[in-house]
Amino acid sequence: MSKMTDRISTSVAADQARNHYEVEQRSKLPSIIVPLSSEGKIYPKDHVLREGTIEMRYMTAYDEDILTNQSYIREGVMLDKLIESISLTKYNISDMSTFDKDGLIIYARILSYGAEYPVTVKDPDSGNSLDRVVNLEKIQSKPFNLIADEFGEFSFEAGDTTIKFIYNVNNISDLPPSKFSKAVITQVGDSRTSETIDHFIRYKFMAKDAKRFRSYYADNTPGLDMTFEFEGENGGTFRSGFQLNSDFFWF
Repeated sequence: MSKMTDRISTSVAADQARNHYEVEQRSKLPSIIVPLSSEGKIYPKDHVLREGTIEMRYMTAYDEDILTNQSYIREGVMLDKLIESISLTKYNISDMSTFDKDGLIIYARILSYGAEYPVTVKDPDSGNSLDRVVNLEKIQSKPFNLIADEFGEFSFEAGDTTIKFIYNVNNISDLPPSKFSKAVITQVGDSRTSETIDHFIRYKFMAKDAKRFRSYYADNTPGLDMTFEFEGENGGTFRSGFQLNSDFFWF
């Protein structure tokens, strides 16, 4: 039994030494401080992401393996794994909002392969498709002017009831109205119980107030302004959105 314990202890020590070595080597890579699209305003006061920035290092060839990992691709976690790998700031990736992740993905592309990204856009005058290049460094975050409380929550007046809600929740874009409300509302009046919130949504949250809330939520959601000014065929300019394709991390 003692021999088995010794082997386990040796294995644990080797793993710890290996992890320490990897952390030390990664810390030597060049890095930059990256701003979050939300400015950190959507996180609780004592959360590391409330600072509004994280430290991100440059990618290496080893990190590129993440982009081709078929298991990660099938599970839909490839980009999460990449962000985790190149973030020097320690946080739980599940705590981060989708729109903050989107911003970090843009920065990861810039740090890895440069800011120029080829796109195809449609000229509004001629209707023709044009090959153009976007400078990713010029992509800006949308203004976010809501003020959160110490828990990273925001208030909304729904009729004669004050509700509190959060932006730090993912995978809600395709939810039906009632499930969307249940996912983002954290408090109704003075109660934070799921039973009270569910009862409010079912029987007291009038459709007109619910629609007004969803519009307010969407209009104030943090994120990136994914539009860019392009040169048209006639020499003028037009502003258009563009797609980030599957080749975003490749030349």
